[in-house]
Amino acid sequence: MNKITEVFDTATDGRAARWEAHRTARYQELLKLARKAVHKLGPQASIQEIATYAHTSKPVYYRYFGDKEGLRQALGALVITDFRQRVIAAGLAKTDEASALHAMVTAYLELAANSPNLYFFVTASPRDTALAGPAADTAQDASAGALNDFFDDVSSLIAERLSKLPAAESSAISLWPRAALGMVRAAGEQWLCLPEGAGKPSLNNLADELTSWLAYGIAGPSN
Repeated sequence: MNKITEVFDTATDGRAARWEAHRTARYQELLKLARKAVHKLGPQASIQEIATYAHTSKPVYYRYFGDKEGLRQALGALVITDFRQRVIAAGLAKTDEASALHAMVTAYLELAANSPNLYFFVTASPRDTALAGPAADTAQDASAGALNDFFDDVSSLIAERLSKLPAAESSAISLWPRAALGMVRAAGEQWLCLPEGAGKPSLNNLADELTSWLAYGIAGPSN
């Protein structure tokens, strides 16, 4: 029986590997520049404006991301994954339930406040999709998928902490983690849009209030 020997074109393989590495590096560079552009120009920035900021052409961004929605999805997956890691880490760093909740709320607000333009750009998918849970059809939206993963992980951590409290015996308590996250998100987004001034609470004050609302309700802790 003749032995079949497969012959590889090492030159061609090397060129393909170098080209793929170049494309990957260029993709990451364009994504980084888009992040800076949205931070400066706002969530309404067009592909043309983003490309101009990046000192390249609109067709280059179309080649790598398809359109503005494709860019939003790619950038959203990156930014929301960072949110996910940092908010979860903030909660895990605390030993008691109230401190963990406060740390997660604070981390969320800090990340959003660091660049409201970027935050609103990457969370532009419909709210009901982002909060619908794992059953939501997000296969075509990487940023919505990342947002759902973020909410799932934070919800799981909150649910684990809640299991240690007397209130966890309630039959409806399983609904609380997602409801809590929805309130933090809604309040945080309204807060981001408030004009600076005496009527706008500080980040720390808002984190304190939200944590109190979540833990005790609007009436506050009972004496």
